[in-house]
Amino acid sequence: MEKPYVLGLDMGGTNSVLGIVDARGHVLGRTALKTQDYKDINDYVQALYEEALKIIAPIGTLDMFRGIGAGVPNGNYYTGRIEGAMNLPWQSVPFAELMTEKFGIPCTITNDANAAAMGEMTYGAAKGMKNFIMITLGTGVGSGIVVDGKVLYGHDGFAGELGHTCVNRSPEARQCNCGKKGCLETYASATGVSRTAKEILSTTDRPTLLRQLDIEHITSKDVFDAAEQGDEVAKQIFDYTGTILGQAFANFIQFSAPEAIILFGGLTKAGHWIMDPVVKAMNENVLPLWRNKIKVLFSDLKEADAAVLGASALAWE
Repeated sequence: MEKPYVLGLDMGGTNSVLGIVDARGHVLGRTALKTQDYKDINDYVQALYEEALKIIAPIGTLDMFRGIGAGVPNGNYYTGRIEGAMNLPWQSVPFAELMTEKFGIPCTITNDANAAAMGEMTYGAAKGMKNFIMITLGTGVGSGIVVDGKVLYGHDGFAGELGHTCVNRSPEARQCNCGKKGCLETYASATGVSRTAKEILSTTDRPTLLRQLDIEHITSKDVFDAAEQGDEVAKQIFDYTGTILGQAFANFIQFSAPEAIILFGGLTKAGHWIMDPVVKAMNENVLPLWRNKIKVLFSDLKEADAAVLGASALAWE
């Protein structure tokens, strides 16, 4: 009998979510645990196993599962290892091997942005597409590049770090957590929006609703709320952010000629405030060959299910 289910794991630095997924992309059950509670990787894998059995029990047994797909920080698709993940209790471990041994079914891993791309191609806005770029706009900027229907991993498994392409080489360029300066994610992430807001409020006296807030804790959601109320400074922040992102997209297009660029993550909740300047700047800066031909789309996946679905897509391969 064809095994009708897979498990999808979304491992975050704070929380891990495990879900049961069927071939149609329905999440039939889910559970979660605190990643940081387990200082030993073997204890973490054991806890996942016990939680999995609890949610599997109502529908059957592990024998009905084809495999496990996991989106993990610094996950290497080729080696199955987590390599140098600074935000995890265990920075370098053979995670796929440990999961396969414990569960008795194959486990495949990749990083979270590549998992999102897999999910979008299997269940979401990129269904039927063979060439697209997935951009995740959250605390940072992640990316998954799909060429000819396959995620691009490169020779070492870590291709596609578009969030760390340089968009500002001036001495005043922003410092990135990766150690470089001027990375895209320091400008075009939710964190980047907050940094832009702080810079504008610190260097100008323009009236804005944002001055009613604690400048050190302004979020992209605060900027969105102000823009919705017609605040011109908030609009300027999104125009600045979207322009940088759109210029970067013009460069990305010239690399892989995607059919579409798909956006996912918290910053996409800004809707047209971020989308409009992105599309405008992209088409102003791309070669005429691709001008007005590349779609920019928001993800079709439900936010609550997206990470688990993306990870689970690996297990159907």
